[in-house]
Formats: sequence, structure tokens, C-alpha cells
Amino acid sequence: MMRLLYSLFMWLAQPLVRRKLARRGVQEPGYLHAVEERFGRYQGQPLADGGNTIWIHAVSLGETRAAAVLVARLRERLPGMRLLLTHGTATGRAEGATLLREGDLQTWQPWDTPGAVQRFLHHFKPRIGILIETELWPNLAAGCQQAGVPLVLANARLSDKSLRQARRLAWLARPAYRRLSAVWAQTQDDAARLAELGGPVCGVFGNLKFDATPNPAQLAAGRAWRSSLGRPVVMFASSREGEEDALLQILKSHQASALAKKNGVAIESVANSIQWLMVPRHPQRFGEVAALIESHGFAVMRRSAWGEGLPVPDEFGAPVIWLGDSVGEMALYYGLSDLALLGGSFAPLGGQNLIEAAACSCPVVMGPHTFNFAEAAELALAAGAAIRVPGLQGAVEVAQTLVNDRSRHVAMVDAATRFSGANRGAVDKTVAAVLALLGQQGVDAL
Repeated sequence: MMRLLYSLFMWLAQPLVRRKLARRGVQEPGYLHAVEERFGRYQGQPLADGGNTIWIHAVSLGETRAAAVLVARLRERLPGMRLLLTHGTATGRAEGATLLREGDLQTWQPWDTPGAVQRFLHHFKPRIGILIETELWPNLAAGCQQAGVPLVLANARLSDKSLRQARRLAWLARPAYRRLSAVWAQTQDDAARLAELGGPVCGVFGNLKFDATPNPAQLAAGRAWRSSLGRPVVMFASSREGEEDALLQILKSHQASALAKKNGVAIESVANSIQWLMVPRHPQRFGEVAALIESHGFAVMRRSAWGEGLPVPDEFGAPVIWLGDSVGEMALYYGLSDLALLGGSFAPLGGQNLIEAAACSCPVVMGPHTFNFAEAAELALAAGAAIRVPGLQGAVEVAQTLVNDRSRHVAMVDAATRFSGANRGAVDKTVAAVLALLGQQGVDAL
């Protein structure tokens, strides 16, 4: 009865979903692509049931990058597989398109009504569904169980905050988790929280993102640019709303205090001695952040205007802040940076993932809020690859100290490299578990 009420609510919400997609599509046209797919309406006939379709759901950009490692390894072990890749965001779908080969399929995750889920499963006939990290929906889980499609949660994580929310909706969450065929958690703490909700935890495999390899061409280009610049670069990586404004206020105050003199010598501002680079987490905010930078009296140079070379700071009358307004170039930005401030950790948002920074040998300074990636953050701290500070003022001070202390900076770079390498291996465990599950269904190879 409760799921019936939930299903009625989801059905009634469809016009609101369409309006939201239309609004998002103004800034991100990808949301306007194939909208009917989101409601389980597809062009063409249902696929022939060859039993070789492996469905992976990666809701957004981060999950898609984690899925890329899994896709590559599954192709090695299951050379006859046809990949079905689903997403919920435009950035995830754009990134996912780079993983497709001839014969593969890509579509939107179906909106969670019984009808849309049934049409999705009937049209694509997946052999197995692999949800990356967190994306579990009640009707999707029920539909897969009814259709005999094993559904698993891979690279699974669940924060304390998400667990508290799930407890409040236990009448929906617990049945959904119990319908999963397996849960493969990132950490022991994740496993305990997922098990509390009824998830069948079958292993703790670590994080797939440690097995990802940064784009080597981007990383090399970033490092080459950094070596030619002659001044340190500090990036605000995956910054969130409110955090950029707070950092800009701090830099502006440093700029004002630099007008004072000490012993007759001008004090160089941290806004001048460091080249600051902001890379907002959400692409739809690129224009907003550019305007914000200028409103604080700084010049802004967007990555989209750089071309093949770096902008020259001396061309601008005011201190210039670089804006990383591109998608899919994080390896370039980390290679370019001596140090990264971790976005989402200076506001109570849970922090972004620092694993990609470590893979690029870029040390991290993070704030107090890292509950979304708690274990990775603690491991990075213990390894010496990261430093935690109480707020952005402390982050700016630490950044200024680190980039001027070569021996300490080199030690953190080495620590980040070791930390990244020491935590690999999740992809092999996950692939072995997928193959075992397929084997139980009488499919030893596709």
C-alpha cells in the first residue's frame, strides 16, 4: 500500500519533472535531449533478448568516471557484452558517451513510476543491473525483482546523513534495499549503514575511483604549463555555491592589507603571489562565478578563452583569477595546480571526492565537512596527502605556507602518490563478483 501511494505521487509529479528539465535545459541543453526516454518511451522496437546486455547506471559525472574503470575491465572478461549505460544528469551522459562502442546503448534513467520502469526493462532486457554508489529507487528495485533481473549496488556508499534520511522513509527504503541481489561497499562503515537498511552486503571492496587513471595527456599539459608559469597555482576544486564568495572576500581583504607597509617595504598580497584557479562543481554556475569574481574587483580569465596556452597575468590591470569553465579536464587542472582546496568541505555539504587529486599527485587542503567521503578523507590525512583546517581563512594561510615550503610540499606530493597507489584493487573484486553472479544465473561468459 505504501509503495502504491509513493507510485501515485511519482506519477503526479511528472509535469513538475518536465518543467524542471526545461529550466535546466536553458543553461545545459543536454537536459532537453530525448526527454521522453526519462518516462520509458523509446524509439524503435524492443531489443532481441540475447542475454548479453550489461546495464550500468551512473547518475552523474563522478559516478560515470568510476563506472569507466568497471566498464573497461568487464569488456576484457566479457568480450561479447553489450553495454547499456544510463544517467540522470547531462554531464554524466556527456561523459558516458565517451565509453560507448559500436552496438552499445545509452539512455536516461527511467523516472521511478511502475510503468516507466516496466517499459525500460521490456525494451532493453538487461541481464544484470549495476547501480554505481548510491542511486537506488523503490519501483526500479521492485521492477527488477519482478522481471528476474539481478540488481546490485556497486562501489556503494551511504553517509550518516543519508542513513538518517533513509530511516525517516524506512517504509520505502528498507524494501528497496532488501530487493537488491548484492551490495559491494566501499568501506566497513558504509557496509554497516547499508546492512542496517536491509541491504545484502556481500563484500567491502574499496573505491573504484582509486583504480581510475587520470588522462595522461591532460596531466602532462597541466604540469608543463605549471613549470612554465613561474608562480604557484592553487585551485579551488569543485567549489560550491557560497564557497567562492567566501574565498573571494578573503583574497580581497588580503589585497587591501597589502597596501600597508612594513619597515618601508610593500607587503605582497596572497592574491598576487599565488595564481588562483576556481573550478566550480556544477557547469551551470560557470557564468555566475565569473560575474562573482569580477564583482569583487578581480579580473577573470576563463579556460574556454585560453586556447592552447596559458593567459598572461600581466595583461590585466587587476589581479586575475582563472576560471575552469570546462567539463572533463580535471586532470589538466590538477596537473596545473601545486595544491587544491577541496570544494564542498568548507560549507556543510559533505565535500567532494579527493581521490582524483591524489591520483594526479596534487595535495589537498580540506575543510571540516567531509562526511560524504569520510574514510577517504581520513586515510588521506593519515597518509600525509591532505591537511584539514577549520575554514577557508585557515586554508588560504596553509596554502600560502605550503607553496613556499618546497620540502614540505614535495613530501605531500609524494604522500599523495603513495596514498593513491596503496588503495587500488576495487575493480578486480567487483568484476569477480559480477562474474560470479552471472555464473549463478548460468551465464559463465557472454
